[in-house]
Amino acid sequence: MNRRTVLSRLGGAATLGIAGCLGGDGGGGDGNVVLDEPDRQFESADVPYPAWGERVPDVTLPAIPGESPVSVRELDEPALLTYFYSSCQTVCPVLISTLRNVQAHAQTNGYADEVQFLPITFDPERDTAERLQDYADQMNVDLSAGNWQFLRPESPDRARTVVDEQFGVVFQRTHPEDMDMYMFTHGAMTTLVNADGYVERAYRSQSPDQDRIVDDLATVRSA
Repeated sequence: MNRRTVLSRLGGAATLGIAGCLGGDGGGGDGNVVLDEPDRQFESADVPYPAWGERVPDVTLPAIPGESPVSVRELDEPALLTYFYSSCQTVCPVLISTLRNVQAHAQTNGYADEVQFLPITFDPERDTAERLQDYADQMNVDLSAGNWQFLRPESPDRARTVVDEQFGVVFQRTHPEDMDMYMFTHGAMTTLVNADGYVERAYRSQSPDQDRIVDDLATVRSA
């Protein structure tokens, strides 16, 4: 078992639920990224999720709205990813609201066509296309802007492979008596990916710093 797998199992939701360390802006130090390496006590290869300077997994998922699947490695613009399920009443609304606020900032400041928002659900059984459309309305997400698409794995097994095994965000389904009301315990992470599919920042926080994301995104966009 490799170190990434060990850390994934040992770290779990707690590992991804703490705020990520922040570094300087610009200059890089890795030819694939724009932002400097974060101030941290580990190397990217030593953690279970794609971290600074690493390329995101070669994953293609159905998109809502949209007629064509989206490859998270082959992007036209920088993108913000997060990992959620729409029935969540705690962490996920904060993660989605943060992305929505960045979307609003992009629209207000004239760069809406220079960023993509790609939240990935790990509950495809309940997060149908119709449900995600309704969830967008509920969360005041502007799907008409053309820069926001929910990514929905085709099955629970596919969601496990993509979110847990490839993106390193651990989630565990609970089992109440009413199985329709199951919930998840899960990690929290938001990933800033550049247009070439490399991770600029992995924000490991249940409440990401919106202003920091906007600033980091501006640096990546201007490169």
